[in-house]
Order: sequence, then structure tokens, then C-alpha cells
Amino acid sequence: MKLAIMQPYFLPYIGYWQLLNAVDRFVVYDNIQFTKKGWINRNRFLLNGKDELFTIPVKKDSDYRHVVERVVAADFDREKLLNRLAAAYRRAPHFATVFPLVSELVRADSANLFEFIYHSIKRVAAYLGIGTPLVISSTVPIDHSLRAEEKVLALCRALGADTYLNPIGGRELYSKEQFQAAGITLHFLQTRPVTYSQFNGEFVPNLSILDVMMFNSPAEIRAMLGEFDLV
Repeated sequence: MKLAIMQPYFLPYIGYWQLLNAVDRFVVYDNIQFTKKGWINRNRFLLNGKDELFTIPVKKDSDYRHVVERVVAADFDREKLLNRLAAAYRRAPHFATVFPLVSELVRADSANLFEFIYHSIKRVAAYLGIGTPLVISSTVPIDHSLRAEEKVLALCRALGADTYLNPIGGRELYSKEQFQAAGITLHFLQTRPVTYSQFNGEFVPNLSILDVMMFNSPAEIRAMLGEFDLV
């Protein structure tokens, strides 16, 4: 059984969805420390031919709290964000189909940051036709005080995984020898270059899946989901 474990990200880049589509079960961390200025609550979109950040603001709290303990800021102006995205993508070929979904995600009434993002992962996965079951990390019966590689191995054992897939950035974090000793095969997913037309301008890569959906049909995106190598 192939397993992947990732932090929750709001509308992450296509590599996240490639990983989700490539495994049999996908664990989403809820009991992991929220990283300020990371990608959990923000991402990049296309604005006037350049990349621009959008953010889901979070209520100020201890830096040591887990994602599931963080709260979406009460003053989050959802309509302002939607207006920015609409202005950026109104002329995109799939705007009429995609923007109602984006509006639903941004307007989701959950104040809990994890629930807000987890809902978005489920809805986008459904839109893309990805049926991989999602597992919330805290529901898996392991010692959750474990950290880093040991926690990943514990989750793999508890869920019966014999293969673990991780984004290519994890090559410095995880050892194939350590996983092999535990009876688990470790592979790293390397996304191949993905390009498509963006208003006929110079292509801006590695944007949010929002950008991919605005310019490509679900069928076209599903073809992109296989554009990776395992190393």
C-alpha cells in the first residue's frame, strides 16, 4: 500500500495533487506546528503576468500551537480576496466553472484553520477526480510525540504501508536505508515541468492549483497528474 503524508495547504501547487493521486491513502497532518510565512495558509496566483501572494489570515497565537489549534482571523475579508482573484482570472477559459468552487472554499464558514483547509483539499480533489482516501493524522493510533522521520515511520506501520512517497524536497530529511530497515520502500516524487497557456504571456510556473484550474479542464489536469518521476 502506497502512502503519503503532508501538511495541509490551501490550494497548493500541482505537485501536491500529483502526490495525492499517486498513493492509496493520503495522511493530512492536523497535529503539526503551524509555520508562519510558510505555505499552509497562503499561495501564489497570476496577476498581470507576475506571481502574487494571497493569504488566509490567521488569528495571532502562540507559535507552538498545532494547525488544528489555529483560528482563521475574524477580520478576514473573504469578499476582498475573491474580488482580487476574480479580477486576475475573469478572462481565463475556465473561470465560469472554477470561480464558484473557489468562492465556496473561501467563504467556508469554519473558523478552525485545519477544517477550513481540509475542506478545500477534499473539494478540489473531487473536482479533479482524485478518489484517494484522506486520513487525518491525529486519528491514527500512534505515539504522536514522535517527530520527523520516526513519526512518518510510525504512521506507515500503523496504516500498513509498504511504500512511502514524499516530495523531492524530502531527500535531505528522510533516509532510504532507515525506511528499508523498517520494511518500507521510500520514493521521492519529482514533478516534471508543467506548462500551459496563461493569457498568451510568458509562463509563470509553480503557482497555486487555482491557476492550473483556471486555464485547464479537469481532463487536462488529470493528464498533468501523471507528469512526474519517482526517484
